[in-house]
Amino acid sequence: MTGLCLAAGLLVAPLGDAVTVSWTHSIEKTRWEEDWRRDGDHLRLTAARIRTGGAGMEPPMGAVLEDGVWHYTPSLPPLPRVLLRHSPHVPTYTICGDGRCRPADAWLPGLAADAVLELAPCP
Repeated sequence: MTGLCLAAGLLVAPLGDAVTVSWTHSIEKTRWEEDWRRDGDHLRLTAARIRTGGAGMEPPMGAVLEDGVWHYTPSLPPLPRVLLRHSPHVPTYTICGDGRCRPADAWLPGLAADAVLELAPCP
């Protein structure tokens, strides 16, 4: 298997070589989006977008405002994996990969209501 995979325990979904992860901030109710791609055996965050700032989520220096959305490129090194918390207390993540956008629990049928998701290069 190649590309990126979303996993929770034994549940695994291949997503392709690049994905967009989006969610709604639990306090500010603001949409966030991050673009990730496979970079060898790591993930690289290539771009991010946020609608507004607030509650410790201000756009970083160099962010550009376009049509009410702040666009920027985070300065993170490649990561071996990214952990996401799936919880019944907040809206689920939306994952866009392999040409489709779906809620995390649609990518992983049978996902527990409270789980840790892992985004990582597929083995």
